[in-house]
Amino acid sequence: MNAKPDQFALPLDWPRAEDSSRFILSEANREAFEHFRKWSLWPVKATILAGPRRSGRTLLARAFVDRVGGRLFDDCERHDEEELFHAWNQAQETGRPLVMITGDREPWRIALPDLRTRIAVTPVVRIQDPDDELFEQLIVLGFADRGLVIPPDALRYVVQRVHRDYWTAERIVEAIDRFAIADRARVTVPTVRRALADAGLIDARGAA
Repeated sequence: MNAKPDQFALPLDWPRAEDSSRFILSEANREAFEHFRKWSLWPVKATILAGPRRSGRTLLARAFVDRVGGRLFDDCERHDEEELFHAWNQAQETGRPLVMITGDREPWRIALPDLRTRIAVTPVVRIQDPDDELFEQLIVLGFADRGLVIPPDALRYVVQRVHRDYWTAERIVEAIDRFAIADRARVTVPTVRRALADAGLIDARGAA
C-alpha cells in the first residue's frame, strides 16, 4: 500500500523557502526527495532533476539550494553550455551542490564536449507522473487556494474519469471553479460533470 501523501513533507531542519510547504510528498516524488536529503552521498556535487512540468521540481530544488547554499539552473537545456560547464566545476571546488532541472526527456543534446563528459557522470533523479493520492491532493490544494472545498464524492468522480497529470489537475480546478461561478452552482457531482465536459476533459457521458 502506498504511503499517504504528506503536504508538509520538508523536514523541520530545512529553512522554509517561499511556498515550500506546498510540496506534497508521495511515491511519485519520494525518490527525488530522498535524493536531496542524502546529498552528501552524491558521487559528484551536482545532480539533474527531471520530470513533468508543474510537478514541483523547482519548488523542491529551490528549497534544497536555499538550505545548503547551492546553485540552481532551471530549464538547464536553455542555458549557455559554457556557463553550465563552469558552474559544474565550481560546485566540485566549493562543495556547494549544483542542481540542473530538465524536462521529461534527458539527457538533453549537449554540443560542448567538456560539459557532456561531466553530465555523463552526474546523477539523474526523476519525479514521476502523479499517483492517485497525489493527484487527489493537488486538486484539493487547488480548491483550497480559491477558498473552496471539493466534496469527497465529487473528488472521486473526477479522479476516476480524467487523465492524471500535473497540468490536468490545474485545468480541472480552473474549469470547475469557473463553471460554478458562471452558473452560481455548488460544487456537486452534476456540476463537476458539466464543467469537465464543457472544458473537454471528459465527454458528455462522463467518460475521459
